[in-house]
Amino acid sequence: MSFVESEERIALRKAVSEFGAKYGHDYFIAKSRAGEKTTELWEEAGKLGYLGVAVPEEYGGGGGGIGDLAAVCEELAAAGCPLLLMVVSPAICATVIARFGTDEQKSKWLPGFADGTLKMAFAITEPDAGSNSHKLKTHVRRDGDDWILKGTKTYISGIDEVDAVLVVAIQATGPVLVVVPTNSEGFTHHQIEMDLVAPEKQFTLFFDDVRLPSDAVVGSPDQGLLQVFAGLNPERIMGASMATGSARLAIGKAVSYAQQRQVWDSPIGAHQGLSHPLAKIHIEIELARLMTQKAAALYDSGRDKESGEAANMAKYAAGEAIAAAVDQAIQTHGGNGLSSEYGLASMLGMSRLSRIAPVSREMVLNFVAQNSLKLPRSY
Repeated sequence: MSFVESEERIALRKAVSEFGAKYGHDYFIAKSRAGEKTTELWEEAGKLGYLGVAVPEEYGGGGGGIGDLAAVCEELAAAGCPLLLMVVSPAICATVIARFGTDEQKSKWLPGFADGTLKMAFAITEPDAGSNSHKLKTHVRRDGDDWILKGTKTYISGIDEVDAVLVVAIQATGPVLVVVPTNSEGFTHHQIEMDLVAPEKQFTLFFDDVRLPSDAVVGSPDQGLLQVFAGLNPERIMGASMATGSARLAIGKAVSYAQQRQVWDSPIGAHQGLSHPLAKIHIEIELARLMTQKAAALYDSGRDKESGEAANMAKYAAGEAIAAAVDQAIQTHGGNGLSSEYGLASMLGMSRLSRIAPVSREMVLNFVAQNSLKLPRSY
């Protein structure tokens, strides 16, 4: 496994970084505060092929892996435009369908993922289940050739801007993944009011005997558990990439300010009280990026079990890094760190979210203790 990215990956990062700079953090925050979507950014990224880099070539994509998509996600976040739906739509949904879908399902959905004209949400979380996916209650049953879906999901991102939702439901033989168009009869949603500064909104979903066609279930109904876990590793890898990109943005703002701000006879960055914390966080960001690269490489080589361990570690490290980066960036700016002009206080909510979702830091530590260290299960 290489510790240096390929020339193609490096070129992709450079191109995406330059593209993201056309929009930037001010654009992203302005859209978020106005309650608007980053539609122009998403559509242009789709036309340029950035959203479809991991979609197979025969369906209009770039034919790359999750590592390429993660690089796109990270560079957009570093440019100030962390697109949460990138973590969900092309990473989880497109990956699952490309890997497990029937030929008909691939032909139906993948071209839209490839050019960004299709957005799909992912729904696993339920009000009473929390992080315990074994307690899911949303269920699906056969009714002739159709499927009937009933249940509730919560904290699902972007329902107001997607075409369909990939829902994790339970049937008699275990979990299955069901594609539910957002205009389906019996499907309603309610927005959850959040204090996050982001264009993507959060929703509770209600499925009241939603009737779906026979091809709504992705792939084979008896492979649902395998498919769920195949989607969660890319989610963690992408979440880590978005976090490290945003952490790079925050620490870059702090370094720039520390180089220019002068209170006594030298820039404040000359003082170890500021330079050492910034250096420490820079190291932590680079370590998180390296683990994310490892997780992506393992996943793209088909080593799912090893990828699961690395993806969880990457997500943990990235969540800690962005939380520390935003906090220290604000501290470096002093009172200016809380002003709208410097764009740091608006990052607080999302930086904290990275320690909670898509899996909490505590559950990652449980996973590592149990699976990596072989310690007794604590829950």
